[in-house]
Amino acid sequence: MSDTASTAKQPAEAWITGIGLASSLAEGLDAHWQALAERRINVDDKSFAPCVVHPLAPISFDQQIAKKGDQRQMEAWQRIGTYAAGLALDSAGLKGNKDVLSRMDMIVAAGGGERDLAVDAAVLNDQAKGNAGPAAINERLMNDLRPTLFLAQLSNLLAGNIAIVHGVTGSSRTFMGEEAAGVDAVRIALARIAAGQSDVALVGAAQNGERKDQLLLYEFGDYNLKDSYAPVWQRAPKGGFALGSGGAFLVIESRAHAEARGAKPFARLSKVVADLSHRKAPGDITATLDKLWTSLGAPNGNTAIITGATGAEPATAEERAFLQNHPGMPVRATGTMFGHIMETQFPLGIALAALSLSRGALFPANDPTGFETETTEQPNQIVVIGAGHWRGEGMALVEAIN
Repeated sequence: MSDTASTAKQPAEAWITGIGLASSLAEGLDAHWQALAERRINVDDKSFAPCVVHPLAPISFDQQIAKKGDQRQMEAWQRIGTYAAGLALDSAGLKGNKDVLSRMDMIVAAGGGERDLAVDAAVLNDQAKGNAGPAAINERLMNDLRPTLFLAQLSNLLAGNIAIVHGVTGSSRTFMGEEAAGVDAVRIALARIAAGQSDVALVGAAQNGERKDQLLLYEFGDYNLKDSYAPVWQRAPKGGFALGSGGAFLVIESRAHAEARGAKPFARLSKVVADLSHRKAPGDITATLDKLWTSLGAPNGNTAIITGATGAEPATAEERAFLQNHPGMPVRATGTMFGHIMETQFPLGIALAALSLSRGALFPANDPTGFETETTEQPNQIVVIGAGHWRGEGMALVEAIN
């Protein structure tokens, strides 16, 4: 085999060249870095009492979604995601670059749309009064729900709105499946770039956590953090997550493509691995994370860990057991500062890892239990961990570019 043929088979190196963040802390990279340095936390324990949420920071959507008509036809989670996607394109220097945008792949992780709470409440009231037979419920839903609601609930409309507003018109994929969807969105983007099937991709997710219907849904599983806020590692034994609002998008491209246009990378996305533990017995999650760690290549060196640990049990306790089996690496839990943003949590972790590596430091610990330790060492690689509250595990290795 010739040297040329051998080189052609090597996986393409993937660089993170753009980051877009909008969360409960801030919008934009500098503002987020400052908020993390100040150990800022933004929670609301009154609006949805007894549930605790991390509300979206004030944002002027006009900055990224110029047309008011476009904003009006989007639900809140779509506005958040479209805004964060625009920030990522700006960060990568690709905003308005029609040549690149026309062939940019888009991979989005998204949940379902929002419900019409007034109609839901009316149906439930009818049922409570004994006036809600099967035919009556169907009639109310047919007559009371606005036709556009069904379109607005489609999970792939976030990608559609990004295409309309920002002109990203290459291939489009949308994954559903809570935390695991966020892992797979990044995993597939990296696999396509490594295989030479894609040169550049916009990848990310968004969530509006300030939704009564969503809080009710998770309350059925007893997942919500209630009554008062506590950092992730301080919530045991019962645990629970505080839903957060936010969007995180990344521009990931091959090194060759980035260098050809003179783009400066934040970091290298070296590997993403995923699994789906059946979680039938205690310790299953810990064992799955150990397996993923090995698949990742058992990272070494000045390594830090950024985890999307939810705070819900038993997943968080089992993830903590895994972390305790790998001591000596500083850990940061994004759920403490940002809340739990479901599909967005894994892309958020990768964004923060790339930002930290580009700035040559890990942001400070924000954990009164002492589980997270401070460090003055400059990390050269960061492992991002995602263990879903119910299902799905994943890891990513993000490395500094010297």
